[in-house]
Amino acid sequence: MPLMRVDLIKGKDEAKLKQILDIAYEVQVETLKTPERDRYQVLTQHEPFEMQIQDTGLGIDRSEDVIVFNVTSRPRPAKLKQLFYQRLVERLEKEVGIKKEDVVFSMVSNNDDDWSFGKGETQFLNGEL
Repeated sequence: MPLMRVDLIKGKDEAKLKQILDIAYEVQVETLKTPERDRYQVLTQHEPFEMQIQDTGLGIDRSEDVIVFNVTSRPRPAKLKQLFYQRLVERLEKEVGIKKEDVVFSMVSNNDDDWSFGKGETQFLNGEL
């Protein structure tokens, strides 16, 4: 955990999609201090009309490269979340060519009892994690 859901518009090739997920995972480990192999990512591609991502009146222009990262995680300090957002947009822009304006985040916090990583067990509560 965290569980990262990534939504974007169809049209990117498999290598680029993998690169986006790899970068997001690397930044997660670096900034949110998660252990290696703590990788839970779900990527969903949409038709352009299925993603209506505006700017909340901020004057941000979006393109068809828009990506929404919805991250569900145990509570994290605001400073680490901000670092995660900043590093991820920097790397996506530099390495994939996705403008910073095209990246949207939503971080949702939950508790240890909200997680089961398999076998119907609550590993945070039973001491396995």
